[in-house]
Amino acid sequence: MTLTGRRPAPAPPTALKDVMATPHVARLLAGTLLGRLPNSMAPAALVLLITHSGGSVAFGGILSALYILASALSQPVKGRLLDCYGQTRVSGPAAFINALSLLTLATVSAQSQPVLATALVALAGSCTPPLEAGLRALWSSVLPDPGQRRAALAADTGSQGLLFVTGPLLAAFLASQYGPGTALAATAATGVTGSLIVLTSAPSRAWSSPAKHHGTRSALHNRALLQLLFALAGVGVANGAVTVWAVGMAERHQMDMLTGLIPGAYAAGSLIGGLLYGRRPWPGSTVSHLLAGTAAFAAAWLPLLTLPGPHPAIALALLPGLFLPVVITSSFMTADRLAPAGNITETYAWMILSLGVGTASGTALAGALAAHPLAAATLPLAGAATALTVLTAARRRAATTVTR
Repeated sequence: MTLTGRRPAPAPPTALKDVMATPHVARLLAGTLLGRLPNSMAPAALVLLITHSGGSVAFGGILSALYILASALSQPVKGRLLDCYGQTRVSGPAAFINALSLLTLATVSAQSQPVLATALVALAGSCTPPLEAGLRALWSSVLPDPGQRRAALAADTGSQGLLFVTGPLLAAFLASQYGPGTALAATAATGVTGSLIVLTSAPSRAWSSPAKHHGTRSALHNRALLQLLFALAGVGVANGAVTVWAVGMAERHQMDMLTGLIPGAYAAGSLIGGLLYGRRPWPGSTVSHLLAGTAAFAAAWLPLLTLPGPHPAIALALLPGLFLPVVITSSFMTADRLAPAGNITETYAWMILSLGVGTASGTALAGALAAHPLAAATLPLAGAATALTVLTAARRRAATTVTR
């Protein structure tokens, strides 16, 4: 079978409320979102911890970036461990090590013990529990119907953006009211609570990958999956660039609120798009959804090239967000059919890593281009266009056999 896929049989409409009423779905989704909130709280809390103690923003930024990078780079390893040993035996200890590291960090003087502080941040980041990859591996057992899986995945994807708006705001509020140590403690508690909600559920406890029966061939041996990973990195570039572009807009127009309002509009668009995409079946195959969604995602960045003013910029940021859930949801559903037997969680983890690396790259590039408004506004489009080019070439040339 090629990457083009096959047109599915017509499916009845899928109501999201029916999907959410399915046993375990609401619990798994809510627990995973809560358990992943620290992914956006911790970087902000780390910067605040350093600056509130008299340290430099630069050192705080380094620790924040280290946490994000360690979490991203460790995803494939944690995904493979999940496939081999199950969710409880991997995500449970990881959540507690992550929490303990953050709590210890709150008691350490990072200024006088920078090496210890750096080591604790690296450990905490490396041990962020792989809840996102784990949840997506669970959907096939909880929701055997493909339409219901698509609805749940779209809702999950659409709500992710809100985490990265809510998390920093919550960390900043706690740090300003009760101190940065409290913000870190709340981050640790939130992560453990969300993880326990997921890991104590029946589907998570019972889940088992066929890895021990079918071998452990890596997802990276599949050419089509490699192309998909590269495309997702391009999508990540757009995600990372829009945050820094918002900062540049705020500085040029002397409106600090744009720093939060533009990413907030992008996140709101993602939530709306996820709900719309998941509520009913759409014509065409999953791969055609991926290509159409990526094309629309790229086109939605074009209005930024007009260098809009503050209020139009907020409205325009909503547009690409609408199509982001289509891209992410159809990417994971395509990978579900291409993943090597027994390595579905590892495959998902590689996809999360690709998005994370792309986001970090987009953030760095946007920072370098911040002094050039047109170049900074072009960067999200460039990332999305790269993703579309790779996916189009993959559909035309790939002849990858589905192994799962």
